[in-house]
Amino acid sequence: MPRLPDMEALGVFARVVELRSFAAAAEDLKLSKATVSKAVGRLETRLGARLFNRTSRRLALTETGAQLAERARRLLADAEAAEDDILARSAQPRGLVRLAAPMSFGLIELAPILPDFLAQYPEVSIDLHMSDDKVDLVGMGFDLALRIADLPDSSLVARRIRTVERMVVAAPAYLERHGRPTHPSHLAEHACLGYAYLPTPETWRFSGPGGEQVAVRPAGPLRANNAEALLPALEAGLGLAVQPDFIVRDCLAKGRLTAVLPEWRSPPIALHLVSPPGGPRPVRITALADYLVRRLGGGKAR
Repeated sequence: MPRLPDMEALGVFARVVELRSFAAAAEDLKLSKATVSKAVGRLETRLGARLFNRTSRRLALTETGAQLAERARRLLADAEAAEDDILARSAQPRGLVRLAAPMSFGLIELAPILPDFLAQYPEVSIDLHMSDDKVDLVGMGFDLALRIADLPDSSLVARRIRTVERMVVAAPAYLERHGRPTHPSHLAEHACLGYAYLPTPETWRFSGPGGEQVAVRPAGPLRANNAEALLPALEAGLGLAVQPDFIVRDCLAKGRLTAVLPEWRSPPIALHLVSPPGGPRPVRITALADYLVRRLGGGKAR
């Protein structure tokens, strides 16, 4: 009779990979570090190959370990999801959710609403990763991610939360010195501050009220990979920039910036919640996903 897979060792291995530490995995699983090490060793013996290269300072997957890691993660996630699915009606969500978000959106809109969620679900913890880089959800082990983009087709599961408007803005002082452009083509004569992660950072595209399409190649003294980093230069009157509504909302309300070309629109983008493909998700992930859609969408997905 063939032996059954060592599911316990595979689960322990998956947790070590996720937390990048034997000690952290032991603490998370409520096991001794020796028990975790023996489980991984048992798996290595069974497979006849090392899964980690270990030094006193670094833990790195071997080629075999990297090949096994994603399958082990899916096995563990499926097992957790199966248990959570059975207990969903009565179980309190618990455990870790790994969440990725764009830097400025995470600081301005996401971080302020997380305390309410954590108060509602005291047995859930969140590992929040903020970066404007597009993270690999599956490869980096994230459960959920917020993305602001026109999403291409992919294997990820996406829920559209709301539209994100983008607008050209400038300080009143800049417009007093250099004049207010009345057509996107006039932007070629102005200092334009660039955001590196626009869909087409080398070209700004606009649609007019009559359906006119205009493309402009901006040039200016500053470009950054974070849109919020452009605000000091904008407020200092160094140029114009295309900015998302949530970053400039406060500056517009206080008069530090003003909208330019309001009748022209940049290509539409939206805030999405994305997650890896697969079967039932643990209840802790579903609880956070539903909460984010409700709070960030103003009560419902739009």
